[in-house]
Amino acid sequence: CCCCCCCHCCCHCCCCCCYGCCSDDLYTPEERAAGGEEPQWLKDERESFGKHRDRNGDGFMDKEEVQRWIVPDHYDHAEAEAKHLIHEADTEPKDEKLTADEIVNKYDLFAGSQVTDYGEAMKRHDEF
Repeated sequence: CCCCCCCHCCCHCCCCCCYGCCSDDLYTPEERAAGGEEPQWLKDERESFGKHRDRNGDGFMDKEEVQRWIVPDHYDHAEAEAKHLIHEADTEPKDEKLTADEIVNKYDLFAGSQVTDYGEAMKRHDEF
């Protein structure tokens, strides 16, 4: 049962099997066979894995470590999504407040957002 976990912070992915075998070996077999020096992003990911993700230092990410990686304790998803939507939709004047027109003009952005339950909440409001 293999899946791909994507890091939301750095946009790099690594393959891991369910619950506990996400390791710092981020090379695919094809990349390993090709040889050569590791790219800088991979060096950075390996360092980040050891310092921040593999908390117990066993070389693998267990269920709790993966959960902490995907949903960090200190990260407020709702606040981050709200800031993102305002940043993307707010036009002149850039006042960090959204009008109905600004939201309608960026309908696709809002329809794809968790904030609107992927567009479902917009169906319940006549103004949108």
